Formats: sequence, structure tokens, C-alpha cells
Amino acid sequence: MTLPYVEIDGRPADAETLLVPALTGGYGHFTAMQVRDGRVRGLAHHLTRLDRATRELFGPGMDGGRIRSLVAQALDGAGTSDAAVRVYVYGPADAPTPMVVVNEPVDMPSDAQSLLSVPYERPVAHLKHLGGFAQAYYGRLARRQGFTEALLTGPGGVVAEGAITNIAFWDGTSVVWPDRPALLGVTKAVLEPRLAAYHLKSVHRQVTLAGLDAYSAAFVTNARGIAPVGRIDEREFAVDAELMKVVWRAFEESPWDVIHPQ
Repeated sequence: MTLPYVEIDGRPADAETLLVPALTGGYGHFTAMQVRDGRVRGLAHHLTRLDRATRELFGPGMDGGRIRSLVAQALDGAGTSDAAVRVYVYGPADAPTPMVVVNEPVDMPSDAQSLLSVPYERPVAHLKHLGGFAQAYYGRLARRQGFTEALLTGPGGVVAEGAITNIAFWDGTSVVWPDRPALLGVTKAVLEPRLAAYHLKSVHRQVTLAGLDAYSAAFVTNARGIAPVGRIDEREFAVDAELMKVVWRAFEESPWDVIHPQ
């Protein structure tokens, strides 16, 4: 599978039907998931995200059972059970339309990530919305300067989130998530409540660039998985192998949910 396989409202996309999402002006939202053997972690989080965002942006909701059927059908149409899947929702306002895009599966790189801090926070940060020009701009800027990703920050260098990740810090006793408006990523949503069972305390508090010396390690999460952070700007972090082992274990022992409706 070299090109994405796309279905719009349950039908294979063609040039005509693709015109509508192409011309919506970036008004909509989506969720991204990694599917393995027809299963995904945190399926309920994905379905809830799609329903809540559709209600907020368009009024009507988005039925979870319908989404499961559409994703299962698109996987069958693409002839695969292992994939990176995105479900987009766009207008018209009175009839929000789902589009399922099936791509090759991808995992988080195992290497430590390097982050370039940038002065930007996503508007309406709780939504995984379309039209992220600034995220793409700063992501490219970071890569041109030899970094893996951009780290979004607010006034005074307050840390919010990665351009496409959530970030957490380790202060020696707790996993610290920045207390700032940000998207609740599904991997974070799956991981965070499980940490206590693995003897890791999880807290939310303000994190600033000036205060990074309070932390000995950091890691990022997104739909692809979890990776340690090795550098933010010029501040280097050692990879805490024991911390990462426990965090990875907490996530990887979380259940996989069957997509195909039962």
C-alpha cells in the first residue's frame, strides 16, 4: 500500500468527493490511531473525542458504533489489519461527514527526541482540529535546525505540549504533565491513569523553560507510542532507562480493543 486508501462516509473516495473536504477551509477535526491486527488501544477515547468534537463544531454528534463500522470497512477495503488510521470529520454543519484514511503503520522512533521551544500555543487546544499551519511551520523549523519536533510554549516560556505530542517530565518522584491548555492525546489518556499501578505518581503543574533544571528526564507520547526526550533547546536530559521501562510497560500492558463491531 503506497498511497492512502480513503473512504468518505463509507464509500471509496474519488476526485469528485474529495473536492468537498479539500474546499472546507480546514474547518473540522480528526483522530489518529495505530491499528494492529484489527485492534487499537484506547478505542473508547478515540470515539469519545470524535463525538464531543463533532458536537462542539457542528451540533450533531458522531455515533461511535458507526465510526467503528466505517474504520473496519476501510481496513477491509485497504486489504490490511495493520495500519495508521485517521478519521476526519468535516461539514456541512447540519450533516458532518466522516472520512477514513488508511496508511502504512508506523511506530515511534526509539531514539531520544530533541525539541526546539517555540513561542506558540494551539488555539482551542482541547480539540484535535484541522488547519494547524503554525504547528507545521514550527515543526519544519525545528527539523531544519536539527531537532526532532517543536515544543509549544506560552508567555514566559510556559510549556504546553509538543507540536504533535504530549510531554511529561520526571522530577525524581513524580511524572509531571504541564498544567496548560493542550490536547489530551489518546496515548496519554491511556497511560496516565495506569501509572499508579506501576508505582509512579502522576501530577499536573506548571512547567517553564527556565525551570527545566528541576527535572532529570522527560518523555513524549502520541498515537505512535512513547519516546524519551534527550534535549530541549540546549538543555540536555539523560535517558532514564528504568523510568522508560516502567512507562512503556504500563502502556504496552494496556488492552487492545477490537475495532470491528461485535
